[in-house]
Amino acid sequence: MRTPRPLARLAGLAALASATALVAATTTVAPASAAPTWAPADEAVLTPGVQAYTEGGQCTTNFVFTDAADNVYLGYAAHCAGLGAATDTDGCLAGSQPLGTAVDFVRGGSLIGAGDRVGGGTLAYSSWLTMQERGETDANTCAFNDFALVLVDEADDDSVNPSIPFFGGPTGIDTDGVGAGEQVYSYGNSSLRFGIEQLSPKYGVSLGTTGDGWSHPVYTLTPGVPGDSGSAFLNADGQALGTLSTLAIAPLPASNGVGDLASELAYAQQFSGIEGLELALGTEPFSPGL
Repeated sequence: MRTPRPLARLAGLAALASATALVAATTTVAPASAAPTWAPADEAVLTPGVQAYTEGGQCTTNFVFTDAADNVYLGYAAHCAGLGAATDTDGCLAGSQPLGTAVDFVRGGSLIGAGDRVGGGTLAYSSWLTMQERGETDANTCAFNDFALVLVDEADDDSVNPSIPFFGGPTGIDTDGVGAGEQVYSYGNSSLRFGIEQLSPKYGVSLGTTGDGWSHPVYTLTPGVPGDSGSAFLNADGQALGTLSTLAIAPLPASNGVGDLASELAYAQQFSGIEGLELALGTEPFSPGL
């Protein structure tokens, strides 16, 4: 298993700087790393929306991420690796599988069939584990920071494309939230839908922004159900808005809670220890389709 590139040590920096300056004066230095080469979108089997199974529990992946060491990650919800009940939503208290837990990527998984395993990875970051390790006390962060990263097995890197199926994008990150009535788009893949991919694209509207910017309640047709957890949400410009976290019973029945990706990613960038963590943009243009 590959691990993120370690932080450079302070010792010897002065000598290294002198040597680097000497080399630069006589030769051209190649970049430390190259951008990933993605599989063509119509051939890739590891994309946002692929099913992810963790210790038997099924969720849906959201976006693709990379780091400074050219590792590739698929995101999903932290509760996808949870140990408790579906009502355990406080990430500062809920139990989780440890980092390093194996995750299987599957297409076509349903209640009547296991589907086809198309790749694998390991849990590399969990907002729940990180918040508990840090002793996080902010109530909104504990309630809505529901984000995890699965490090894709190196052998499967060539099977990845970051484009959202059906819609394309993401074109960037939504950094200012969405107002009530604004259009949103999602792609879920719950096994409860028996592998019927025509039910995966979802159109909806935002009900605003809550939780000090951490959450966006939404209504979609159809609503997100168990197994859709972790799914990507895009705004009307194709920017990455958030990740599906909860199904609400009250006060807005059948609505979904979407964690704010800008906030979740910023937290991971600050506290995960993964250097250079960033969202990968889609290779396909964003097109809402309606």
